[in-house]
Amino acid sequence: MDMGGEQAVGEVVRLVYRVTPDDIADALRARDRKTPAGRRRQRGYVGCAAGLLLLAVLTALGREGVRPISFGLVAGAATLGAFALYGPRLQARAFGGMLEKVGEVLTVVDDSGVLATTADTQTRIGWSAQPAYAETDRAFVMLSADKQAVGMTCLPKRGAQDPADIDRLRAVLDRNLKRL
Repeated sequence: MDMGGEQAVGEVVRLVYRVTPDDIADALRARDRKTPAGRRRQRGYVGCAAGLLLLAVLTALGREGVRPISFGLVAGAATLGAFALYGPRLQARAFGGMLEKVGEVLTVVDDSGVLATTADTQTRIGWSAQPAYAETDRAFVMLSADKQAVGMTCLPKRGAQDPADIDRLRAVLDRNLKRL
């Protein structure tokens, strides 16, 4: 298969799928679990929420006796806690309309990289652009090497034409990327 002027190299795996908000949320959760920046961000949300709750309790148990707890402190803690738990889901929902317009994606993965084709676009991703990947129950998530792992590509397993393609895809990724 032609890969933007290059011939496909070695084993070729084809995936056909529509990207969903669930795919994006899964990829964001994987990034948060597998990258140092993601783990710091999650710990920050939880730590700040705990700090606000502690401050609310200390305020309520001040020197003058029990006082009403500051609603603002509790609301802030609840908001941060909810974002720690549901942040990826909320972020993924923002992509909903755009994902519908993308439609079906044909992705071809081989030892030269990834080629994703939709009705309107064709994107070639070399291994050096996203040199690491994480695997979830539902997808393989390729991640860029920048500090925040901003660049990512979600390859949903349901796009495999044959269950053996998932093992073949994992083998191609293992040969070319660092598994997180």
